[in-house]
Amino acid sequence: MKSTLLNMTAVLFGITLVASAGVGAVNMITAEPIAQAEQAAKIEALNGVLPLFDATAVTELTIDEMPIAVYTATQGDAVVGYAVETMSKQGFGGAINLMVGFTPAGEVINVNVLKQTETPGLGTKMADEGNPLLNSIKGQLLEAKKLVGGKLAVTKDGGDVDALTAATISSRAYVDAINRAWMAYKNVAAGESVTDTATGASRTNEPAAQEGGQNE
Repeated sequence: MKSTLLNMTAVLFGITLVASAGVGAVNMITAEPIAQAEQAAKIEALNGVLPLFDATAVTELTIDEMPIAVYTATQGDAVVGYAVETMSKQGFGGAINLMVGFTPAGEVINVNVLKQTETPGLGTKMADEGNPLLNSIKGQLLEAKKLVGGKLAVTKDGGDVDALTAATISSRAYVDAINRAWMAYKNVAAGESVTDTATGASRTNEPAAQEGGQNE
């Protein structure tokens, strides 16, 4: 075939078309297994922060322009707990995602770290069983804690939540996500309005930096 601009363009187009088709086929093959794995992980997270339940109903909220989901867990006709899928964008490595379980009365049952990209051996310890952050709130009513401006805070900021050693920013992000979960729980369980912490604006939702200086 004579090398011309038209021929080269046709060949390049053909290669691009075949490559695109291949990528599309791979996406189609992997999309369902990925979705199934994510669903299985979510169910495991729910089981880890809730007592035995038969079913859940989800309420979707937006707090500080972040999506928050509240799962109301029932056994028979009785509500046995609430699991809140919450997040914070203040982590050292980026966003962190948690699943926080509450009893109907508001005690923290457990916290499951769904996603984090914190510093290994420092901020990553937030996912360890029995870490200081979890021990500071597990089995407790958060309103009985030492609050700062109505919210949980680490000891360095005047609260009584023990931070991870040498990981203050990661600890603050964890607490920030817990505060958002607590707010969402109160909205669904008691009908309290949601407040965007950045602006202080309140509303009722309908269902449906450099860290080296902080010792990370």
